[in-house]
Amino acid sequence: MSKRYTITAALPYTNGPIHIGHLAGVYVPADIYARYQRLQGRDVAFICGSDEHGVPITIKAKKEGVSPQDIVDKYHAIIKQSFKDFGISFDNYSRTSAKIHHETASEFFKTLYDKDEFVEEVTEQFYDVDANQFLADRFIVGTCPKCGHEESYGDQCEACGTSHNATDLINPKSAITGATPTLKKTKHWFLPLDKHESFLKQWILTDHKKDWKPNVYGQCKSWIDDGLRPRAVTRDLNWGIPVPIEGAEGKVLYVWFDAPIGYISATKEWAEREGKDWKTYWKQKDSKLLHFIGKDNIVFHCIIFPAMLKAEGSYILPENVPANEFLNLEGNKLSTSKNWAVWLHEYLQDFPDKQDVLRYVLTANAPESKDNDFTWKDFQARNNNELVAVFGNFINRVVVLTNKYFEGKVPSPNQLMSVDIETLAKLKAFPGVISSSIERYRFREASQELINLARLGNKYLADEEPWKVIKLDEDRVKTVMFVALQIASALAVLGEPFLPFSSRKLKDILKMGDNSDHTWDRISQGLELVRAPHVIGVPELLFSKIEDQEIQIQLDKLQERKNKNTAEAKQLDPQKEAISYEDFSKLDIRVGTILSAEKMPKTKKLLVLKVDTGIDVRTVVSGISESYSPTEVVGKRVTILVNLAPRTLRGVESQGMILMTEDTNGNLVFVSPENSEKGVNGLKIS
Repeated sequence: MSKRYTITAALPYTNGPIHIGHLAGVYVPADIYARYQRLQGRDVAFICGSDEHGVPITIKAKKEGVSPQDIVDKYHAIIKQSFKDFGISFDNYSRTSAKIHHETASEFFKTLYDKDEFVEEVTEQFYDVDANQFLADRFIVGTCPKCGHEESYGDQCEACGTSHNATDLINPKSAITGATPTLKKTKHWFLPLDKHESFLKQWILTDHKKDWKPNVYGQCKSWIDDGLRPRAVTRDLNWGIPVPIEGAEGKVLYVWFDAPIGYISATKEWAEREGKDWKTYWKQKDSKLLHFIGKDNIVFHCIIFPAMLKAEGSYILPENVPANEFLNLEGNKLSTSKNWAVWLHEYLQDFPDKQDVLRYVLTANAPESKDNDFTWKDFQARNNNELVAVFGNFINRVVVLTNKYFEGKVPSPNQLMSVDIETLAKLKAFPGVISSSIERYRFREASQELINLARLGNKYLADEEPWKVIKLDEDRVKTVMFVALQIASALAVLGEPFLPFSSRKLKDILKMGDNSDHTWDRISQGLELVRAPHVIGVPELLFSKIEDQEIQIQLDKLQERKNKNTAEAKQLDPQKEAISYEDFSKLDIRVGTILSAEKMPKTKKLLVLKVDTGIDVRTVVSGISESYSPTEVVGKRVTILVNLAPRTLRGVESQGMILMTEDTNGNLVFVSPENSEKGVNGLKIS
């Protein structure tokens, strides 16, 4: 077991605040793990910071008519304060605009450059003539070539998780102007991932096959099986870290080269402040490096960053990358652009004393192995039925009864009965059980074991009924309350990683202070945490009930946003720029009949159609599955563009495009050819 841990949490983009999806996927599990390791006496560096060079930041700046620096300064302050108020216990929260980061990232690049670890290539990349600039990956949107998602970014599809090049997109558009980009030659430096393929195969597919989560291992295996290719580490942008070599003027480091180095620079910053040696956390083999991320960052942390570290040669590699899936909100995907989110800073304003409630709900419902859904009703139910009715109820009963019967003094136990011995034996097992779950990154499971400990206490009190026995046998009640107080004090200690504010409050109620003897090991050894003649405090509610009206306010807020999004979706798009007749005459549009249709496996939108065009029968892949079932479209006459260049989608070559439009409600409808002459297939529309 390592005694030194370097724990990183994904650097959030400073183009908006933090929402519950970020918390559930990354920051709450990382914080639980870091707090737990500190409680075990281990040396922990828990590192994070704002990622301030991403393309989404420049997009946000353009939309708001301000500079990128204005954007990052604004959201860095909001994010940092939100994390602090929420109790995320970073040892250092830095930012990639910091001088130390620019120096560290530049030095890292130059080290690899001097070792000939890069490949220099002149390639064609998308260029927006109207904006007069090259388009970085996130400045390009289009249809994913694998799943057909129509809002895929140039580097990754958020619908299916596939990474690709911008030139692979179907119908690419500039996110700046909406124009179709052209291709233009430019020079860049690439990290040849294919050079490191054998190392990555051994390290991931063999060494970590059993200990990495299935979603992480599976995504890495898919990438490796598909064949690794060189990845550009520079971009044509004016916002970012300048490429520190001659001949690279006007270019910056690609954010996915720059950002993970932010973990290193943030560690340097912290170590300098604390008088530590940062290298021990990144270069000594007895240090354990862990990356907590969401599933959309798996490839970058498991393939690209490790290849960078391996190429540099002096760094340790991550021991594990426990990535989570996505969290949805009230049945819909969280969306920053659509304001469909529970923002952390707003939550803290609405529920200023309930940080632990959100921590608990997000942990109990964590998307560890599949996407999960956050609902305000579930939030209320878990608070009222578990934190209040189970955990809080037990603590309140113990404190009230101890004050009522023994003036708040911890009683000395008398002879233990079998039920007492059995209950204390069960108590001893909880530190090991919870530890095992945390060490395996099963935080949801661990949180439920903590609640089970509170349930054990409630059952013990309910069975022993000290409020009845006190009239007959005060000595017996002393033993019962002693056992109950051991469970209560254990909850204060074991609950700290999950419920840090409540743990602190409970320790104050029990007057436990910051006693160094209050350890997990002491509980597992069956040693008392509180003993006679210690005096506890007076009763105080640990958790409070959440009323229906409080939840309704949150639901109304979401409904307002949904109504606004619906209204905006109904607005008609403006007319596109004029084209010449010559442009239009190039389109060969004909009438056809759909002969067969079937759903493409593992996709939500795509149907594979066989269409009689009159000149032939051809295959067309169409993204209409969410609007029409296969049986609905068979026999339907359609308008089809037949001279569109073929494109391969999920291994199927699509040989045309069915023309569709949207009604005022945003529903897809066919461009009807029903009035065409006698229903002849192949009739040319002109």
